[in-house]
Amino acid sequence: MATSTNGGIGKAFGRMFSGESMFQNIYTAQGGPGMIAFASCFPGSILPYQISPGRELIVQKSGFLASEAGVNLFFQKRFGSGLFGGEGFIMQRLAGEGMVFLEFDGHVVEYDLQPGQQIIVDTGYLAAMEATCSMDIQTVPGVKNMLFGGEGIFNTVITGPGHIWLQTMPISNVAGAISPFIPSKS
Repeated sequence: MATSTNGGIGKAFGRMFSGESMFQNIYTAQGGPGMIAFASCFPGSILPYQISPGRELIVQKSGFLASEAGVNLFFQKRFGSGLFGGEGFIMQRLAGEGMVFLEFDGHVVEYDLQPGQQIIVDTGYLAAMEATCSMDIQTVPGVKNMLFGGEGIFNTVITGPGHIWLQTMPISNVAGAISPFIPSKS
């Protein structure tokens, strides 16, 4: 094992801004084949995906778990989704070539969107999408829906073509659901 900035200080700061550690652990098998195991930090799913030219992914900032050395991690700033969307201001773009392992909260539901086809989801539930998809934020229609609907003020709109992964249990929603049951320290 070796710990490195893996690409210099610029890449290290880029990873930090996208929610990852500035430093990465690099594991190398000595003298033959090896095996590495890793676990998710929250109950959910770990999914493998082969990154290659034309098969890039956009992933929520906490979705990257591990990858082979040929995969590059970039951060993408989205001002609108940062202010209003549960996916956050910064998403991760995975490019290059190699296997990547992604961790998503709860169960994962996958969809293939056709060109121009859209799906509207609550903010925070988009775990990943192929880079051929686009994402936007839209306001929930109607003041009554916003104030009393219990679903928030904004939705995430994903437009195809491409494959998307939705997660059923974003950790932020779990925290909000259990917070009334945690005793206060007063």
